[in-house]
Formats: sequence, structure tokens, C-alpha cells
Amino acid sequence: MSNESLNTTVKVLNQQGLHARPADLLVRTASQFASQIQIGKNGEWVDARSILSLLTLGAAQGTDLVVEVKGSDSSEALKAIEALFAQGFNENDETVEANTSFDA
Repeated sequence: MSNESLNTTVKVLNQQGLHARPADLLVRTASQFASQIQIGKNGEWVDARSILSLLTLGAAQGTDLVVEVKGSDSSEALKAIEALFAQGFNENDETVEANTSFDA
């Protein structure tokens, strides 16, 4: 598994796209791994550990992004990144919680 390179395509599911909060979650997740993690859109590639670079992608809801991971823990890193996108960065759950917390 030394320097294995993996890639996949993910879709931005959350309604507001890849804005500051999900980009921060992505940076925090990517930073947990030794592997190099790049995210690309239309030939533009950015480092997944840079929140400003991620925001420059302008990834709105429905945008397909390519995730490329290279390193000793690439499989685990890719699974973690895929999970974030698949869960919509948990924004749907937080919207429900925010709306119900004001009912008191």
C-alpha cells in the first residue's frame, strides 16, 4: 500500500454547496491523513488541506468533484472524504435541529 493512488468522483449534495463550514470539515478530515489529497473540478486541482483553495472551486449543489488521493493511507482517506460528501456534510440534520430548537 505504499503510495497507492486512488480517485473517485463525488457529488456536492448539501443545499448551499461547498461553503466555509463543509470546506472546514473537509480540511479537518484531510489533515488526519498522511496522504496527499487533491480535489478537482474542470481541470482545476486544489489541495484538500487548504480551505481558501477549496472555496475557489465554487462547488454548488449538484457539482461533481474528482477526489485524488496518493499515499500510504489513501484507501482510508478516500473513504472518509467520500463519507463527508455522501452525508451532505451533515447539514440537513443541523437545519432540522436549528428549526426545532426555537419552538420553546
